[in-house]
Amino acid sequence: MNHRRILLALFLIYFMFAILLNSVGTVILQVINNYGVDKSSASVLEGFKDLPIAIVSFLVASSLPRFGYKKAMLVALAIVACAALAMPLLPGFGTAKLLFLCVGVAFALVKVSVYTTVGLVAEDRKQHAGIMNTLEGFFMVGVLSAYWIFGYFIDSENPASTSWLNVYWLLSAMCALTFVLVLFTRFDESAAVAPASRGPAQDFMEMLRLFLRPLVCVFVLTAFLYVLIEQSVGTWLPTFNNEILKLPAAMSVQVTSIYAFCLAVGRLSAGFIMRRLNWFPVMVACVLAMGAVVLLALPLSHGVAHDPDVSWASAPLAAFVFPLIGLFMAPIYPGINSVMLSSLPKHQHAAMTGLLVIFSALGGTTGSMVTGYVFGRYNGQFAFYLTLVPIALVLVGLFFFRRQVERSAAGLTAQAA
Repeated sequence: MNHRRILLALFLIYFMFAILLNSVGTVILQVINNYGVDKSSASVLEGFKDLPIAIVSFLVASSLPRFGYKKAMLVALAIVACAALAMPLLPGFGTAKLLFLCVGVAFALVKVSVYTTVGLVAEDRKQHAGIMNTLEGFFMVGVLSAYWIFGYFIDSENPASTSWLNVYWLLSAMCALTFVLVLFTRFDESAAVAPASRGPAQDFMEMLRLFLRPLVCVFVLTAFLYVLIEQSVGTWLPTFNNEILKLPAAMSVQVTSIYAFCLAVGRLSAGFIMRRLNWFPVMVACVLAMGAVVLLALPLSHGVAHDPDVSWASAPLAAFVFPLIGLFMAPIYPGINSVMLSSLPKHQHAAMTGLLVIFSALGGTTGSMVTGYVFGRYNGQFAFYLTLVPIALVLVGLFFFRRQVERSAAGLTAQAA
């Protein structure tokens, strides 16, 4: 089994899905402009993406070891390639819903498969943490690319133009190429297969029993809150830039790439940092810095006047300061995921990832819809100020998570003795 080729395949899959998943903020902005959809209705696209992720993960995560992770990745890539083709062929808000539903179903298969495969490739906990951060960093490179790829196809001079739909021809071709790479890459999945005496029903019950463990319960709730923050910011930042900071539509999307760039740099850097430092103080420092960025940046967004000749040089300072939250947000999600998965035997990684995907999806939907409601009912500044609440709760969750990790490690040591 060629580990480098496997990692390349995993990174490319994550890159592809990063573009599709995190295009939801851009698509929300475009369907508002193209199809006359209001903000509250447009926000359901996040639900069409995230709820299928949660449902499919709940139903199939425990059975994927039997189906095969490579097969699951291939099925997922085929689904999204076809769904991407439908966007320019059958343009409409309904097709956008269908696209994100398919992306959600496919990503549920991909995330469980990719996370479990990382456990097969990594040799120890530190290497696992490094690969996870690099993988998530590559994901954010995909997110960063998405803003520029979509921005290239958006016609700012004509907001009603559907030229942006041509991007899906490119995305479908990228899915097809990634499919070919995975098809011809050999995977050894034997170490992640559950004991042969267990059946699908027992695998499913094992996943449910995992949630009853205090360590797992604290972990998934912390992950839920983190994703709530990340998705609420990522989804609504293009609209915030457009309506609050008065930037043109294409520029609003492209400026959001700063947020993705910060997430990418933060996660790729954390891939090295987490190999050398204890995870807990790094996480706490990052959460505190996130709160500081919110309190520093949002006051700068008040009273921005419309400038028809606005450029990158003359854009409001808030457009560059607020996205820096991504730099400090970046290490948290892959960091806690790695700590959790490294605490479990490899045959439980699929079930644990299933729970993680479920609560991450629910967190993303909750964050996007709540932020969309507050954005439409009040204003963008107030909507983003509300992120301070889950930020504080994540900080509390990290303290309880560390306590449970230490208790779990102490229990395993006692059993070994």
